[in-house]
Amino acid sequence: MTVIVVMGVSGSGKTTIGTALASALEVEYAEADTFHPKANIAKMTAGTPLTDADRAPWLEAIAGWIRDHRASGGVVTSSALKRRYRDVLRSGGDVWFAHLHGDREILAERMRTRSGHFMPVSLLDSQLADLEPLEPDEPGAIFDIRETPAAITEAALTAFREQA
Repeated sequence: MTVIVVMGVSGSGKTTIGTALASALEVEYAEADTFHPKANIAKMTAGTPLTDADRAPWLEAIAGWIRDHRASGGVVTSSALKRRYRDVLRSGGDVWFAHLHGDREILAERMRTRSGHFMPVSLLDSQLADLEPLEPDEPGAIFDIRETPAAITEAALTAFREQA
């Protein structure tokens, strides 16, 4: 079965949409942040962007989760900023990307007003600089974060069912 990867920069709503999609599809949900080594969390909390080397074990762990859910399907979040990161995720199995995309000002405001998350607003620009949009050969669709979570979830479900 296909695993949906809800992707986007910090503040895009990955957790909100991911949990809604998993609930609607009645599949397991996994939060990407739980796959990060403690050193990555410490680095980001301190305002230091992760390197590709920092991200490698995190991406491999998510790919492993995808591999473990090939029979059941599932929904997992991941910033999946670069094509090569998404290639690692695809190595775990059949995936479909729901890319949550939005304006920097909206993203920054969301990051400023959420509580309990380690990612500081100061890292948003580095994430936006690294972000490579889905390419035509990558399965998935892009969703505007200005829409309501319910509208994004419904649009993602529709697109997923049409393309999967």
